[in-house]
Amino acid sequence: MDVEILSRIQFAFTVGFHYIYPPLSIGLGIILVIMEGTYLKTGNKLYENMTRFWVKVFALTFAMGVATGIVMEFEFGTNWARYSRFVGDVFGSALAAEGIFAFFLESGFLAILVFGWDKVSPRMHFISTILVAFGATLSAVWIVVANSWQQTPAGYHIVGTGEAARAEITDFWELVFNPSSMDRLSHVLSGCWQAGAFLVISVGAYYLLKKRHEDFAKASIKIGLVVAVVASLAQLATGHQSAVGVAEHQPSKLAAFEAHFDSSAVGDMWLFGWVDEENQEVLGGIKIPGMLSWLTHFDAEKEITGLNAFPEEDQPAINATFQFYHFMVAIGMTLIAISLFGVFLWWRGKLFDYRWYLIVLAFAVVLPQFANQLGWAAAEVGRQPWIVWGELRTADAFSRAISAGDVWFSLVLFFIIYGGLFVTFLYLLDRKIKHGPVEGGEKEPEAGKHAIHEINRG
Repeated sequence: MDVEILSRIQFAFTVGFHYIYPPLSIGLGIILVIMEGTYLKTGNKLYENMTRFWVKVFALTFAMGVATGIVMEFEFGTNWARYSRFVGDVFGSALAAEGIFAFFLESGFLAILVFGWDKVSPRMHFISTILVAFGATLSAVWIVVANSWQQTPAGYHIVGTGEAARAEITDFWELVFNPSSMDRLSHVLSGCWQAGAFLVISVGAYYLLKKRHEDFAKASIKIGLVVAVVASLAQLATGHQSAVGVAEHQPSKLAAFEAHFDSSAVGDMWLFGWVDEENQEVLGGIKIPGMLSWLTHFDAEKEITGLNAFPEEDQPAINATFQFYHFMVAIGMTLIAISLFGVFLWWRGKLFDYRWYLIVLAFAVVLPQFANQLGWAAAEVGRQPWIVWGELRTADAFSRAISAGDVWFSLVLFFIIYGGLFVTFLYLLDRKIKHGPVEGGEKEPEAGKHAIHEINRG
């Protein structure tokens, strides 16, 4: 394989591995606010125990996210020098804003969140929880803004020519609110909420299956399920809105999502299939005629721009984009079904009565992770051959100063190091889950215990 392909594989691996952790941090941050807020409102010790437990898991995912995210910034310079030169002014502002306004806020109050339980007032600790959750979300805002600019660049002009050409900001807020940023941000955040919610639900289901910490588990599942339902339905709505934007600004990507070749035909929606790119057909699939046209334009007879409208060199890898997109949608619909069925059981008072459903909940934790990874893969592969849409091709963006052997060596090294980090993460997470929450708090002073007993009695 050549340097370009290897560099793309390397970056996809490192960013994909990194993206296991930020969604968990963002989703858990929202849930921590709900849990601690409930504790302050009710005085119920159970919710404090829940918050203390999940704070430790949050800290673990935050640390892993920081450790795995640093590498990508170096890869911009080592593997993608031309790209870094071209987008430096744009990304510099967005990533600087992420560091100043988001990362410092999140990391600054993290110490109070983790270590400040008995050192600051409950209200101050709750404020710290809110600010950490807000910082985690704000971090996603700037990262998505930077990535969305690559998809739908705005607020810039090109300075220089040839190898020296670069994008220079002309309107910062037009850059921030580029045509795809808000749609993509809402879709990303709802995916993060799903990841955090199903982690909480999964652990609660595990405890119920093991008949341990049952009050803790039931309360955790209920909170997680509320967030999961909201996030899953939001994923459906924001995904639709994002696809409408793709139809307008990146029509070749939308055509690849549904393997739509003929611009004179209405757009059908495939439920599944295998794309025969040479013969321009989908094999072994089932489709809903006109559904893509209806979802995009609310008109089932409206023609959709097909892949044949674009030169072959401007088309993405069609079958890969098609499969990534459809697996993501399938998982998203599965998560909606799991969530809504849980609400139905809750309404009937039977949420915890079916062992098979608890088993489903225990294993469902992996589904949001797969959906998030597949969604990003569909978005990034579907953008090809452009690394900056309409301005810079991926084939022109990689570093010429490195060899294939250099990239192979670093890629193997990353596999080993990241594999070790992942095993460590799973070990520590498993250890914490099996240990379980500390009933009644952790090493509380006698006066504190007496006060809490009085609250619970009241």
